[in-house]
Amino acid sequence: MNDENETTHDTLPDRLSVDPRSPYYNADILSRDVGIRFKGVEKTNVEEYCVSEGWVRVTAGNARDRHGNPLTMKVHGPVEPYFRDKK
Repeated sequence: MNDENETTHDTLPDRLSVDPRSPYYNADILSRDVGIRFKGVEKTNVEEYCVSEGWVRVTAGNARDRHGNPLTMKVHGPVEPYFRDKK
């Protein structure tokens, strides 16, 4: 049973967001330092990703909306999420 729990914690969800207001937010997974490889390049400004649909939402510079949230844009291509900390 312990091996099963470790296996489920080693798989990343299809969609994940860093915004706590999003239904795709998961603090437990984000605490493990998730890395994103997009089109073969490491990205550090990813706000949300979806592997099955093949897109990432990245911040658009330092621009902010009227509520103070960073402006983002959706970019399409192959997405490879992984854990940086190999437990």
